[in-house]
Amino acid sequence: MKNVLKLFIAVLGISFTSSLYAQTFGIKGGLNSAKIILKENEEDLSEDFDPLLGFHAGLTAEFPINNLFSFQTGALLSTKGMKFEELNSVVDITSKMNLLYLDIPLHLKANFGSSEGLNIYALAGPYVGIGLVGKIKTEGKFMDEEYSNVDDIKFGSNEEDDLKRLDYGVSVGAGIELKKITIGATYNLGLANLATDTNNGEKVNHRVFQ
Repeated sequence: MKNVLKLFIAVLGISFTSSLYAQTFGIKGGLNSAKIILKENEEDLSEDFDPLLGFHAGLTAEFPINNLFSFQTGALLSTKGMKFEELNSVVDITSKMNLLYLDIPLHLKANFGSSEGLNIYALAGPYVGIGLVGKIKTEGKFMDEEYSNVDDIKFGSNEEDDLKRLDYGVSVGAGIELKKITIGATYNLGLANLATDTNNGEKVNHRVFQ
């Protein structure tokens, strides 16, 4: 964890320093709608998972390449995970997996400027994510008895761990910029298999709409 925190501080430092050379830099924040895709031998076991609402916040830096393209990066704290509900005559249970990642986007951005400071943009490219902390909380009723439990998510590469720490994938997005204000949407498609035990063909991937 100490090494992850050092990396986070270093990336933030790079983002601040980059403001000296970047065309623009700023603060970014907004809503996340996250879901986990769980498969075993290509069978989708996550069809009943619901999106989990969360947030993303951090710093961005943009380096111009030419009049049309620029390179955008930064350091974002981003929540990921999923929500699951089971309701029948025996159980009424809600389970939430809340995960916090440090995401570093590496995006190519196309800028389609127009009049009076309005710019329409599209972006695409890879991202890298590092799992910081996580919890899974389950509460509800089981046979009319109240139930509540909270467990920490253990990141690692061993079979006894819950999830691998390193996430990566690709992003696509679009939005508008009006002077110093940007409003946009991005979809992050996780490609890293986060399952630590793959003996039965398990696959765990993140999906996040921001």
